[in-house]
Amino acid sequence: MKLTKYTHACVRLEQDGRVLVMDPGTFSETDEALDGAQAVLITHEHGDHVDVPAMVNALRGTDGLAVFAPAGVAAHLRAEEPQAAARIHTVEPGTTFEAAGFSVRSFGGQHALIHPQIPMVANIGYLVDGNVYHPGDSFIIPDGLSVQTLLVPVHAPWSKVSEVVDFVIAVRAARAFQIHDGLLNDMGLKLVESHVARLGLKYGTEFMHLAPRESVEV
Repeated sequence: MKLTKYTHACVRLEQDGRVLVMDPGTFSETDEALDGAQAVLITHEHGDHVDVPAMVNALRGTDGLAVFAPAGVAAHLRAEEPQAAARIHTVEPGTTFEAAGFSVRSFGGQHALIHPQIPMVANIGYLVDGNVYHPGDSFIIPDGLSVQTLLVPVHAPWSKVSEVVDFVIAVRAARAFQIHDGLLNDMGLKLVESHVARLGLKYGTEFMHLAPRESVEV
C-alpha cells in the first residue's frame, strides 16, 4: 500500500488502482490529494480536517466518489450537494465498512478536550485494512487489534508532548509517521519528533518523518 502524506492531517492511500483519502482539510493540498480518489474518510468537522468547498467540488466532479464521515459532517455535505446525498455515508464508532475496496473499522466517537468552554464535536478514528490508523483529533486506541502503521497527531491545542508519546507507546505499532503538524515551525517539530522517536523505539515503534507530498510503502 502506498501512503502519501500531505500538509497537516491529510493522507492518501493507494493500492491496485484504488485511492482512499483521509481528512482533506484546508491546511492541505486538498485538490491534489483528492485527484482520482474513489472514497474519502473524514474524522471530524474542523476545517483543518475537511475542506467543505473542495469536497463539494469533488463530489460534483466525480460520480463515483463516496464520503464517510460523522453525522454532522455528513449532514452538512448533503445539504451543500444534495444530488450526491446517496454517496455521503454517516459513520458511527465501532462499525466496519468498505471504502474504495479497502476494509475500514471505526473507533472513538469524541474529539479530544480543548477547553471546558469549547463544545466537543464527534470524532471518528479509522483503521484501514488492519494496517493504517488515523485517529483524527483524539488519542483513542483501537481495542483488541494490532496496528501496523500509526499516524501520530504530534501537536494540537488539545495535546501535550507527554500525551503524544503515551499514545505511541500504548498503540505499539510497528511504524509511525507524523500528522497534525501544520502549526509547528521546524524547530518545534524536530523537538517533538525527537521525543516520539526516542521513546517510541523503546516499545518497538519505529518513527519516521514524512515531508508534504512524500510517499512510503506500508
